[in-house]
Amino acid sequence: MKSGTKDYSEYFDFSNAKVLSEDENGTTIRLHGREIRIKSQPDYRAGKRRGKDSIAVHHEFSIPDDMRAFGEGKRYYVQTYGCQMNEHDSETIKGLLEQMGYVGTEDRTEADIILLNTCAIRENAEDRVFGELGHLKMLKTERPGLMIGVCGCMSQEEGVVNRILRKHAFVDMIFGTHNVHRLPHLIREAVFGRELVVEVWSKEGDIIENLPKKREGMRAWVNIMYGCDKFCTYCIVPYTRGKERSRRPEDVIAEVRELARQGFKEITLLGQNVNAYGKDFEDIEYRFGDLMDDMSKIDVPRIRFMTSHPRDFDDHLIEVLGRGGNLAEHIHLPVQSGSSAVLKKMGRKYTRENYLELVAKIRREVPDAAFTTDIIVGFPGETDEQFEETLSLVREVGYDAAYTFIYSPREGTPAAAMADDIPMEVKKKRLAQLNALIAEQGRRSNEALLGRVLEVLVEGPSRTNGSVLAGRTRGSKLVHFEGGPELIGTFVQVEITEAKSWHLAGSLAKTPVAAD
Repeated sequence: MKSGTKDYSEYFDFSNAKVLSEDENGTTIRLHGREIRIKSQPDYRAGKRRGKDSIAVHHEFSIPDDMRAFGEGKRYYVQTYGCQMNEHDSETIKGLLEQMGYVGTEDRTEADIILLNTCAIRENAEDRVFGELGHLKMLKTERPGLMIGVCGCMSQEEGVVNRILRKHAFVDMIFGTHNVHRLPHLIREAVFGRELVVEVWSKEGDIIENLPKKREGMRAWVNIMYGCDKFCTYCIVPYTRGKERSRRPEDVIAEVRELARQGFKEITLLGQNVNAYGKDFEDIEYRFGDLMDDMSKIDVPRIRFMTSHPRDFDDHLIEVLGRGGNLAEHIHLPVQSGSSAVLKKMGRKYTRENYLELVAKIRREVPDAAFTTDIIVGFPGETDEQFEETLSLVREVGYDAAYTFIYSPREGTPAAAMADDIPMEVKKKRLAQLNALIAEQGRRSNEALLGRVLEVLVEGPSRTNGSVLAGRTRGSKLVHFEGGPELIGTFVQVEITEAKSWHLAGSLAKTPVAAD
């Protein structure tokens, strides 16, 4: 290979590959009978570097002229894995495809292009994606013209790209989290070049505003920032999503105002660490508390946010949340462990005591706050006593719900080099014990609402019982009740008559009552 070019042997068995061409735009190889154009690939070392390069903001995005009608008469299918950030990325992907003329379908056998928007947080999420690729290979064999793409966080992982190139060369494109806006260009290159196109940026790139989005329902997600600078030892996100960079406040406010004008009832502000918002601004002093204060002045019934890092939850934000209004009383505050020693190994940079003090401070200002969290069990070296500290913290906080996980090492993270020394049977036992405690707390929290009348935003039929409606309170509690389809998308008053661990049940209030 030419001097100074990338040595791709770390990504695949180079002895089976033939280099066809190399230039400043990448390398074209032939592997397993397929031409592959590698424009850029994930690089953990580059991903960890946090330079001071300024992030430019672009407001003039548009679909290339030659691609605006490319999808006419064609259908797309997007499968999304993972968090709300991925869901929001899929809204952008769908918006781009529809501006190209594609129409969505829920039947992948009808699709002309299938995109898997992937998650890298847990190992089982990767297993599901590769299992799906196995099914899609058969579909591709039956329909050679079908385009298949893998995008999202998994695409930012070095080992994943390697595995796709070696074992799933029928895929047509691989792109990452930083270059979603390049989708029309990548489709063009894959179709007309008849190559597998790999374009995964390790450097984050600029912020692209005004990307089209395909939103559905009465709730909307709005990215306010991208990336994370915390580098918790178990977490791959700083490598897959890049450094923290905040959208300009005027752009966020304009988007939320437009969504309010369109009639959306609930808006969730998104970021890997939303309360670090604005810390990267060098020209203005404007932080997340300031943004939430501006959100409270917009005529939209509910504003939520996630996810928060306890270290960045400052007093000004708490003060703003305490004013109530359209700012929902739901705080998702990941703790991960109740042991200060484990938190230190995780690189969380707060202690058990810091976390409990923060919860108490929030509760003083927001008495009705509903707390949810994330917890990992079985982190390397976690003792029985340290796990008991997690259980005692859970009892002290009294969470309404929690996302709980068994630790699994992620390649490329510092924790992956630690001895994964907790037996799986111990991890599973701890998870079951933790989940039982969370369920008990959820039921108690819900029982405290019996007889009260709550404001509920009706989302649609229940997933478990199509004959009843489901909606959520301001505290994000799920409520089931009987009612007609005309109520979907509206706010109703529901009197709570039954409390279970994971949801409430009730009936429409007979007379209007002010919501709690």
